[in-house]
Amino acid sequence: MFSHIFIGTRDFGRALAFYRPLLAGLGIAERFCEPERPWAGWQSTPGPRPLLLLGAPFEGEHAPGNGQMVALLAASRAQVNDAHATALAHGGRCEGPPGLRPHYHQDYYGAYFRDPDGNKLCVACHEPPAG
Repeated sequence: MFSHIFIGTRDFGRALAFYRPLLAGLGIAERFCEPERPWAGWQSTPGPRPLLLLGAPFEGEHAPGNGQMVALLAASRAQVNDAHATALAHGGRCEGPPGLRPHYHQDYYGAYFRDPDGNKLCVACHEPPAG
């Protein structure tokens, strides 16, 4: 369905320091990084698309959209917990701690946060608890 998702930033270095550990913890491989441009991309498995792209907006301005959110898939509830902790440790702001959200469905376990630029993200697991 998606070719790519682009997340804009005002400070590429700060944003890269936030997204690299977050996406690595979710097992999402970095495909490229061109700081001089500035932009970076992470690739889905088995690839090559969709891509998650991070960079300076083409128009040179950045304003996070109201109601826009990127949701990243986690393989387990523990991975959701770890991703949320990683986000907060790298300058993110909590928008909803890890936990069940049964109003979506009985096994929806998610966490919500904003990156240092104010972009809203979610990490969600749709699987029942391991055990």
